[in-house]
Amino acid sequence: MDIKREPPKKTKRYIAIGVGLVAIVAVSIGISRLQPAAPPVERGTLWFDTVKKGMMTRDVNAPGTLEPEYVRNVTALTTGRVEELPIKPGVPVLQGTVLVVMSNPDEDIRLLQNDQALSAAVASLANLKTSLHQAVLAEQGTVANMRTQYNNAARTAAVQDSLAKRNLASANDVAGAHDAVDELKQRLDLEQKRLADAVTAEQQQVQLQQQQIESLKRIQDEQRKRVASMRVVAPEAGQLQMLGNPPLELGQYVNAGTQLARIVQPGKLKAVLRVPENQAVDVGPGMPAKIDLHNNTIVKGHVWRTDPSSVAGTVTVEVLIDDPLPAGTRSDLAVDGTIELERLNNVMFVARPGFGQPNSSVGIFKVIPNKGEATRVTVGLGRASVNTIEIKNGLNIGDSVIVSDMTPFDNTNRVRIK
Repeated sequence: MDIKREPPKKTKRYIAIGVGLVAIVAVSIGISRLQPAAPPVERGTLWFDTVKKGMMTRDVNAPGTLEPEYVRNVTALTTGRVEELPIKPGVPVLQGTVLVVMSNPDEDIRLLQNDQALSAAVASLANLKTSLHQAVLAEQGTVANMRTQYNNAARTAAVQDSLAKRNLASANDVAGAHDAVDELKQRLDLEQKRLADAVTAEQQQVQLQQQQIESLKRIQDEQRKRVASMRVVAPEAGQLQMLGNPPLELGQYVNAGTQLARIVQPGKLKAVLRVPENQAVDVGPGMPAKIDLHNNTIVKGHVWRTDPSSVAGTVTVEVLIDDPLPAGTRSDLAVDGTIELERLNNVMFVARPGFGQPNSSVGIFKVIPNKGEATRVTVGLGRASVNTIEIKNGLNIGDSVIVSDMTPFDNTNRVRIK
């Protein structure tokens, strides 16, 4: 006889299925809430720095060269051909030392022509003086003769007046005698005026001719200087730095105004720095500076002058060197200069990141302690120096940040440091 059995209960199965569904939902929710995996970055490729508070020095760094403080250029006053080069660059020279000897036959001919013109002018002055003096002497003789005639006429008129009082002379004779006196008086006055004019003309013409001679003498002196300038000498003592640019050669033909030599004062060098124009705004005379000579020597100096304009995005800043330079230091040596702008007290600062600009906000990765990770935070930057920059907000003292270039991670806010 068959016994009807109860079907097995499915409660446990349903419970297992329910627990499984709950687990799946929980896992799904947990996975959805998980952050994406942070990209890794090698620790050795990163540059870390810690936020500090205290005194921060603002400075500007710029490349440059050493140049002489005092330079004397010697240029050709006239055109000529190089005949002699007695000395070479690099040697000390005294005032009057012969640097270059040139020649130019045309200048010699001009000097001879000027000498000839001056001699002709002197001879002309002598002839002029003789002729004018002869004219004055002739006029003086005419005046003397006319005065004698006038005196004779005056005496004749007096005699006629005396005879007329005795009725021994006619009125016509008396009148004729007086007319002759008047005529001769007028002629004497005219001749005296002619004599005065002749004397004045003599003085003026001689003076004009003398002025012409003086002009020719000055021209002659200048021409002699031009001829003498072809023997080029050092105008002052110093060191001959350059002899022509490009260097002079024997037989070379140079034009007037060509730079023949350059004389400098040895040991007196200055640093000429090329500061980016956006950093040169705060640079001014008197600011302290340090010059790195690239031979394990750093010398101190101060800003002497800044150019009023910029060229190719840089401003020329001249720094006078206060410390003695090492022996053998030469001009045109490449150097690096650091100019101290100001010292900021009691400010937060950190090493300047390559991507941070002054007075801006940037994203910087802040290291999370003991987690091997770094997250991006927005940081307000302030005044900047060459190696440091002021922190206005976004970080605290002691925070460790990544200041190296993190451009490859611009699309993530978290990195894992391996």
